[in-house]
Formats: sequence, structure tokens, C-alpha cells
Amino acid sequence: MSDFKIANPKLADAGRLRIEWAESRMPVLLRLREEGRKTQPLAGMRVAGCLHVTKETAVLVRTIRAAGAEVSWSGCNPLSTQDDVAAALAAEGTSIYAWHGLTKEEFYWCIDKTLEMKPTLTLDDGADLIFSVHDRHRELVKTVIGGTEETTTGVHRLRSMAKAGKLLYPVIAVNDSETKWDFDNVYGTGQSSLDGILRASSVLIAGKTFVVAGYGHCGKGVAMRARGLGANVIVTEIKPTAALKAILDGFRVMPMDEAAKLGDIFITATGMKDVIVGRHFDVMKEGALVCNTGHYDCEINLVELEARAKSKREIRFANEEYVLKNGVRVYILAQGRLVNLAAAEGHPSEVMDMSFANQYLALCKLARDGKTMKPAVYELSPEQDQELAAIKLHTQGIRIDKLTPEQVKYQDDYSSGT
Repeated sequence: MSDFKIANPKLADAGRLRIEWAESRMPVLLRLREEGRKTQPLAGMRVAGCLHVTKETAVLVRTIRAAGAEVSWSGCNPLSTQDDVAAALAAEGTSIYAWHGLTKEEFYWCIDKTLEMKPTLTLDDGADLIFSVHDRHRELVKTVIGGTEETTTGVHRLRSMAKAGKLLYPVIAVNDSETKWDFDNVYGTGQSSLDGILRASSVLIAGKTFVVAGYGHCGKGVAMRARGLGANVIVTEIKPTAALKAILDGFRVMPMDEAAKLGDIFITATGMKDVIVGRHFDVMKEGALVCNTGHYDCEINLVELEARAKSKREIRFANEEYVLKNGVRVYILAQGRLVNLAAAEGHPSEVMDMSFANQYLALCKLARDGKTMKPAVYELSPEQDQELAAIKLHTQGIRIDKLTPEQVKYQDDYSSGT
């Protein structure tokens, strides 16, 4: 019998339909599910997950359970849970603790509840679950074989833990697989972030000056999609090579202190705190929209904004109007949290297909080899990336070339020259 705490169990039927829609767009993960149903690679495993409760995540949960694991789940962001999906998972027997609009205390209570099962494997997005095991539930380390991490911010945290000698079990950085960061981060974040902005504001993107803070994979995807909708894109960066890439991709690059005066729409995608702070709000245009697509809400300093505001109100869903003391109105979308999940539905199912296939295969690897792996951050193999990409192409009916035997011989012949 599952235990759960969700917003409304009556939403299960609606959630089930959304999950079925996602499954129709995730053929790679479904193929792995059918294989796992037969071979049971996760038999006997107890998986505690902390990842956005979306329809795509539900497809992953179903796949993990089909492979033989017991599952307990929480959301990794207070505003990203889709309550109907949570209800559907609970109705199917998943122990789930998640609802939209969690307080900080409720957020960590949900994580603590997932850990009551004494997991053998952890699955994370942002490393809050892994850190909770290390910080508040260290006695569980002896039962955990290993963990996985979904996102850039979480991988950065875990590498910092490993460098400090504080990581106590092996973790696979799923985010660092090519079939994750070069697809999910670029195309998924790009489309879903624009989707969130449009749902929360309904503004015309064409002709707007659109400021993207950070030109990593996520920022690149957002900038590309904003330009595609007709925006004039400015990029801010701290990394010289990333700034050069943005320049060569055709974007203007400047410091945020300058961009703050020009932007109509601002979005942060850096993983760093205090990217937009008080002095930037001081010089923003009337009606500027400000949002974040990085994992945590600290990229926008809302405390400094509050200090400058004479009034605040929610003007529409996921859209709060701040009237500054100078009379300028600034709009914060999704409370500064992930705009693509708090104001929209997250990444499209098609792009999450490969990301979650990597998650599943990482769990299978840990179940098989985790006891022999030292506490460290690991990456999945490049061969797995190519295999998943090949399956994805096959499901789309796309064929590609193959090397001939002569070409295979040539690529390894170091003596060949002019």
C-alpha cells in the first residue's frame, strides 16, 4: 500500500490522460520499459526521487516501477508540481508527497517522507534530496548504493561536495550526457521558458529587447528561441568564451548594468545568485518583465526589489506587479522560480524522452555496479549517448550513413597522411 500527500486525489483521471499523452511522445523510454519489464534490472531496489512532478516524470516513474523497483517521490521545486499528475501517480500506487505551492518547510517535509523507505537508490534534480541524506539523514548512507542527478546546478553542488571530501556515495551526473545537455537544456529550456513567459504575460515577443543572463546550454536555447520570435537579444556573461560564442551567434553582449537600462524582458539562466539586483531594478524601463529559468530562485534578488517597491499585487497567474518608489512598474514572473515549470508545463515530452532514458539507465547501472563504485561524481558513457540517439532517430523513421569497412580502417590508421 502506498502512502501519499497530494493536493486532490480526484484529479487522477485528468492526470492519467496527461501521462498517456506524454507516453505517446516518449518512444525511447517506452522501449526501455518493455525491456525492463522482462529483465527486472531494478528488482529489489527502493528508489527515492526528488524531481519535478510533471507528466514526463510520471512516465519515468512508471518505467522505474515496471523494472521492479519500489518508488517514493517528491517534487524538486515548490511551484512545479502538476497536481493532476501527482494524483494519478498516487492512484497507481506510488508513494508521492508533492503539491503545487509548497512552503519551504513543506518542501523539505516531503523530501523527508520519501526517505522513510530507506532507499537503495536516489534520483535528484538539484541535489536537495542527496544533500538531505548527507545532512539530516546520514544514517541512510549505509543503505544507499548510489544516486543520479538531473540538472546543471545539482551536478555543480555534487562536484563541490566531492572536491571537499563530503560526498558519501557514488552519483551519476545524468546532466552531463550529450543526449541530455545538448537537447533537453538547449531545445527544452528554450521552448518551455518562452512558453512560460507567454502564459504568464501574453506579451508580444517580436520587437522586444530580450536580455538573457548566461550563455550556457540553457541560455543559448532561450536566446535562440527569443530571436526566432522576433526579439532583439542581448546576452550578459562572465565567461569570456561563452561571451564570444554569443557574439559569433549574432547576439549583442554587455554587462547587466548596461543591459538593465535597455531590456523589456529579462531571464536568468546562470545558476548563480544575485544576477539581477536592486541597482538593476532602479534603471529598468516601465513594464519590464523579469524571470528566471535557473534551478533556484536566488538569481533574482527579490529582497532588494521588495525594499524598492511601494506596492505589490498578483495581476494574473504567475505574474506579480511591483510598483517601485520611482513609479516604474516591474513584473516578476513565477515568483522568480523556474518560469518554464511554475508558469507552464516544463519541457516538451519529446526532448525529455532521452533525458529520462538516461536517468533510467543510470539507475540500472548503479543497481548493477554501484557497490563497487567509490564515492564520486561519474558520467555515463559516450556509447550510451550514441545508442539512445540512434533509437530516437529510428523511432522518427530517420536513417543515417554508416562507415564502410575501409573508412573504419582509415580512421584508425595514424600513418595515413598527404
